[in-house]
Amino acid sequence: MTEHTADGALLLAKKFGGMLLIILGILGIAIGLEYRSNGISFGLILAGIVALGYGMALLALKIIRRNTA
Repeated sequence: MTEHTADGALLLAKKFGGMLLIILGILGIAIGLEYRSNGISFGLILAGIVALGYGMALLALKIIRRNTA
C-alpha cells in the first residue's frame, strides 16, 4: 500500500494539470488543423503542441517521482 506524503496534494495537482494540458493540446491541434485555411491555424497548432508537451512532461515527472520512492 502507498503511504500518505506531505506533498500528496502537489502530486494530485500535477496529475490534473497534466491531463488538462493534454486535452487542451489535442483540442488546439485539432482546431488548428480544421481551420488551416485561416491565418490562425499555425498559432493554434503550435500552442497545442506546446500544451501537449507540457502535459506529458508533468505526467512523466509525476510517474518518475512516484516510482523513485
